[in-house]
Amino acid sequence: MKVEGLFSYALTALLLVGFYSNAQNATLKDGIWRGVFKVGENDVPFNFEVKNGQGQEQVITAINGARRDDFQVKNIGGDSIQVSLNTFETAWFAKVQADGSITGVQKSLVPGNTSRIYTFTAQPGKSYRFAEPGKEIAPKANISGKWLIKIQPDPSATTPVPDRVAVFEQKGNKINGIILSVSGDSRELEGNVNGDEFALSGFTGSSPALVKGKINADGSISGGIGAGPEPIRFTGIKDDNAALPDAYSLTFLKPGYEKLDFTFPDINGKQVSLSDEKYKGKVVIIEIMGSWCPNCIDQVTFLAPWFKENKHKGVEAIGLAFEAKDDLAFAKNTLTKLKNRYDIQYDLLFAGKVGGNAVAEKLPAIDKFLAYPTTIIIGRDGKVKEIHTGFSGKGTGQFYQEYVDKWNADLAKLIAEPLP
Repeated sequence: MKVEGLFSYALTALLLVGFYSNAQNATLKDGIWRGVFKVGENDVPFNFEVKNGQGQEQVITAINGARRDDFQVKNIGGDSIQVSLNTFETAWFAKVQADGSITGVQKSLVPGNTSRIYTFTAQPGKSYRFAEPGKEIAPKANISGKWLIKIQPDPSATTPVPDRVAVFEQKGNKINGIILSVSGDSRELEGNVNGDEFALSGFTGSSPALVKGKINADGSISGGIGAGPEPIRFTGIKDDNAALPDAYSLTFLKPGYEKLDFTFPDINGKQVSLSDEKYKGKVVIIEIMGSWCPNCIDQVTFLAPWFKENKHKGVEAIGLAFEAKDDLAFAKNTLTKLKNRYDIQYDLLFAGKVGGNAVAEKLPAIDKFLAYPTTIIIGRDGKVKEIHTGFSGKGTGQFYQEYVDKWNADLAKLIAEPLP
């Protein structure tokens, strides 16, 4: 080898050593962190834990009440990291600062999607949410319990806005909560009560969530849901019997229809029809969903293990996915990640791009589609038996358990029916 070649080789080796040395420096300090998203004029705090930092791939665990969500950290060179946010096709791109803090941005990985970009900062060793230690104000009331939430309608709205339900658990100035609507729930929220004001936030991989309110002199509450410039305004009255509209009465088939029929490609491009021999004489569960939808993911975490335990009983299931792009290759990527992460053993079909009247166009027999996810139960005779709108996750406690109890009872009855 010539001298020039040796010099070039040595220089390249030194540069590579320097690159990997710098890349190794892009690690996060183990332990609890506090981050803050900047959403318009609002600061939305969140907490997470960093672990496995000793020469292994690090993991960030988002903390929201009793809920934990894990995300993998990847060094992408020098002082930069990328954190993939599981199935949501979003990620953090952040820089590790000299003091150990990070600054970065959360953005969509969907080509051409420039919406929902959030900047954030995060610091290690801080575990508080809103109220900094030593600056708390004694709460004027304890708002633990169930609340009926009335939404202030848009003046231009032509239909009434359904009520929501909030469930809070307050200990001192710390509060955990969740807000349920006909389309699903907010996922777990965490925050503080300071004087007559309260604030809760949440981050589980999708968009950051924020609820801010005030405890009024008459015992009611009022405030806003959402971190955008125009939050959803609400008032709330404590009500131990607060409940949502019956989720089985919101979406239904149009008059004259008893059955569904459709044909869509699976993640490998094979055309699959509900009229295929595979589904005849079976109880079939159809889940209208998307990998981008937090409540859909929560529903998957229920349905995937349930199906594995019961598929030998003459049950089939289909995840009917509406994704962020009308592109089968894109959908194959997103749905394969979903399938592998949750060990989904039922069919996943790609129905097209989410948005507009997509469901009405692809499934014309369905009337008043309101929410992702929506679950359709078909009996052994091929007829639609039930349609359930939305999904309330484990964090909703009683509401989730009531759903599970009814699900198991209804499915047991349908499974027990004789073959037609």
